Amino acid sequence: MPVDDKVVLRFTDGKLLKGYLKEFSQESPEISFKKLDGKKTQTIPVLKLKAIFFVKTFEGNSKHKEKKIYGIRRSEGKKIFVKFKDDEYMVGYLQGNVPWNKGFFLSKPDKGKEGFFLVPVDEDSNNIKVFVVYSSVKDITAIP
Repeated sequence: MPVDDKVVLRFTDGKLLKGYLKEFSQESPEISFKKLDGKKTQTIPVLKLKAIFFVKTFEGNSKHKEKKIYGIRRSEGKKIFVKFKDDEYMVGYLQGNVPWNKGFFLSKPDKGKEGFFLVPVDEDSNNIKVFVVYSSVKDITAIP
């Protein structure tokens, strides 16, 4: 689907790119992306990404300390804790259904999807939502 969302791409190798998402689907193995300072659209394999951060602004707020506790915003789904392979972690609300069949483990995520959406618990976060790529996740825990 064509989009023009402001995004920050985080790659599995630590690289970061800011720009606009031109084509995106949870089922597609590639995205179309245009760098903030670029004139042409490039195709990027989803497996090279850790996550796609849909952001309010490209600048963010360097003084803002991200809150990682539940209860500071209206619940928007199932509460989960995501630990990435690089040991960074996020807490948020899972948008949509649980993306795998047998509870919260990633041995067999739903076929046809490259990841899932997470809404940060902090409403003041610069992140609106995050598309977490399955292959970058080490562990997921459901929070009661």
